[in-house]
Amino acid sequence: MKIFITGGSGFVGTNLASYLLEKGHSIIAVGTSSAHKVIQHDEFHYISADTTRQGGWQDALKDVDAVINLAGKNIFKRWTDTYKDQIYNSRILTTRNLVEAIGGRKDIIFCSTSAVGYYGDRADEILKEDAVPGNDFAAIVCRDWEAEAFQAEATGVRVAAMRFGVVLGKNGGALAKMVPAFKSFAGGPLGSGQQWFPWIHMDDLMAAIIFILEHPDVKGPINFCSPNPVRNRDFANALGQVLSRPSAIRTPAFMIRLMMGEMGKSLMSSQRTIPDKLLKHVFTFQYPDISDALHNLFP
Repeated sequence: MKIFITGGSGFVGTNLASYLLEKGHSIIAVGTSSAHKVIQHDEFHYISADTTRQGGWQDALKDVDAVINLAGKNIFKRWTDTYKDQIYNSRILTTRNLVEAIGGRKDIIFCSTSAVGYYGDRADEILKEDAVPGNDFAAIVCRDWEAEAFQAEATGVRVAAMRFGVVLGKNGGALAKMVPAFKSFAGGPLGSGQQWFPWIHMDDLMAAIIFILEHPDVKGPINFCSPNPVRNRDFANALGQVLSRPSAIRTPAFMIRLMMGEMGKSLMSSQRTIPDKLLKHVFTFQYPDISDALHNLFP
C-alpha cells in the first residue's frame, strides 16, 4: 500500500513509518521538521509542511491508499491560553485539510488519531467506545477532532478514530519524561495514584493500525489501549521494578497543579478504557500486561 502519514517526524510517526516500510509499504510522511532525521529509504518520501494550512502537500494524497493522521502539538507543556489554541488548531485544522484533500474517495482508508482524553475524568467507570465524552479541555479537543475526521465518512470514506492511551515505546514519548525521575530515585505515583492509567505498547499500536488497514469492517471510534489498564500507583511500581529503583515518592496533586496548571490536572485524570472493538474483532495484543511490556522496553 501507499500510505500518507501526518506527524511523520514525531515519536509515533517515525516508529510507524519504519514499521510499515519493513512490511513492504511505501510511505509519504509530512511533518514540521525541515528534514527527517531518522529514516532514509527508497520507499520513503518526506514533505516539510505546516498541515494546518492548505498547500501543495495536499496534492500528495491523490494516489495513496491510506491516510494516517498523527499530527498535533505536544500536550506535555503548560497549557497557557495561547498554547491551548495551538493544541486545538493543530489537530482540528490538519484533519479538516486532510478531509478536503481526500475529497470523498471511497477507495481510501482514513485513520485519524484521537485520545482516551475523549472520556474526561471518569474515576472507576469502565469505558468502551460507546461511552459519552467528557467536558474538560482535552475531551472537547478529542470530540471536535473526531467530528472533523468523520466528515469524510459522510462521503463514503472508511474512517477509524484511534483513541490512543499513553504510548509506551523506546527512546521517546511518555517514558522518556518519566524514566529520569525514577533513575534519580525520585519516581512514584502522581497524586493519589488511584487513577486509572490507560496505556499501549508501541508494537501493539502499530500492529493495530495494520489490523485496521487489512480489515474493511473495522471502523468508527477505536480504543487503542491494553485490555488491562492499571492504576497509576501500580504502573509506577512496575516501572520502578523494571528499572531497579524505588517507586514510593508520591508527587502531591496540589504540587502537580501548581507546576503544570490545567495540564497537570489532566495528567491525573482517570480513564479505565477497554479496547472493546479491537477485542471483538479478535485482534491479539502482544503485550497486554504492563510488566511484560516494560520488561520488553527495558530488557
